[in-house]
Amino acid sequence: MRARRVFDRSFTGLSLISVVLVGGALGVLLVPIVRRGLGAFVFRATVEHRRMLWEQFGRGDAEELKRELAEVEQARAPLYGMLAEFEEWLEGRPYGERRRYAAALAEFKQALRKLLGPLPGEPRPVLPRERYGQTRWDRAREALHAVLYVERYDYSDPTQMGRLSYVPRAEEFRATPLAPAFACLESNAARMLQPRWTIYWRFLFDRPVDAYVFGGIWPAVLGTLYLTIGAVLFAVPMGVISAIYLVEYAGDNWLVGLLRTCISTLAGVPSIVFGLFGLAFFVNTLGIPKSVLAGSLTLGVLILPVVIRAAEEALRAVPSTYKEAALSLGSSKWSAIVRVILPAALPGILTGVVISMGRAAGETAPIIFTAAVSAGPALHLWQTFGQPTPALPWGVYNLCTEHEAVDEIRHVQYGMVLTLVALVLLLNGAAIIMRARIARRLAG
Repeated sequence: MRARRVFDRSFTGLSLISVVLVGGALGVLLVPIVRRGLGAFVFRATVEHRRMLWEQFGRGDAEELKRELAEVEQARAPLYGMLAEFEEWLEGRPYGERRRYAAALAEFKQALRKLLGPLPGEPRPVLPRERYGQTRWDRAREALHAVLYVERYDYSDPTQMGRLSYVPRAEEFRATPLAPAFACLESNAARMLQPRWTIYWRFLFDRPVDAYVFGGIWPAVLGTLYLTIGAVLFAVPMGVISAIYLVEYAGDNWLVGLLRTCISTLAGVPSIVFGLFGLAFFVNTLGIPKSVLAGSLTLGVLILPVVIRAAEEALRAVPSTYKEAALSLGSSKWSAIVRVILPAALPGILTGVVISMGRAAGETAPIIFTAAVSAGPALHLWQTFGQPTPALPWGVYNLCTEHEAVDEIRHVQYGMVLTLVALVLLLNGAAIIMRARIARRLAG
């Protein structure tokens, strides 16, 4: 008895340690996601952000925006005046001096455009990302640093790699009319951009502008919902029917055992294999275009083994007396399964649905070839049968690896990840609440 108590306490301690370790791992994983993901919704927006919202979405107070833009122009006027004075001064200098300043001036103007937007007198750019300055104050400060300082590498020590240093850009324009512009810009940057705290909850519901540089992620959110719900609608009926056959109708022979082994094996197959299967079978063989439908069918095949095994275990957990009582009252076997056994097993089946739903929502590989595109409009329901859609998992991967402005849209990447986690938790929470209500109803 004493040894048993020691073992019980040891296992209890190990269980507590495991719970603490899992909780700590979740904290390490989720805290950065939540902290940086909230940056997509709550941040210090500049006047460029408010101007973008008005021009792209027609939102905001026109009179207030007009007043702010007038104040911004007044704050920027001395800087632009110094730039124009320098260019006029440069015209009268010798050719060699003009050539020496040409590259430095072009680099300075390019950095200034990234901070404040197009310079006075320049034509309206085609790309939206070039029409506006920095819309977020945190990015504006980084852009301001790029205006004020130039990156230089010191290779004086041949035994070491070059050391990065930042040299004030004002040194390049010393004793010229442009020299005072850097101090003016550094001291008046806040007046030139007018940052203020903003809650941008429409990040979830706005369309993306210029490949997610501006706007929101609504098409990707809606596409993820379409794909997840479509996969569940395909996999759950087939999985439950397959489980009913395996439990109630299939015999206990080597063929059924082989079938169960194959189902268990499919549950561990890498998801990219299902993506290639979906491309080969649904798209190339059946002729279904790359669309939400093809992606949902592929995800349905991916989660089908999980649904089958969960439903099979739930059906086996129903006491045999339930079926015997139904049969003794004259019910047919199928009627007993549908009206007695299946409702009793429903909480366990929903557990498998919850697990499979979370996996379907977060998978990237199966939808690359069958459903996902990098950018596109939000689809109507009837368009899901023939058109591809953006999706959160593919959007996160694409923005983190292939976007040309990957460092400038970190807030969008983390915002997508946070939204995906919240969406999975929301879907799982809804399924868990439904399962609990069904369980209480059956118990009552």
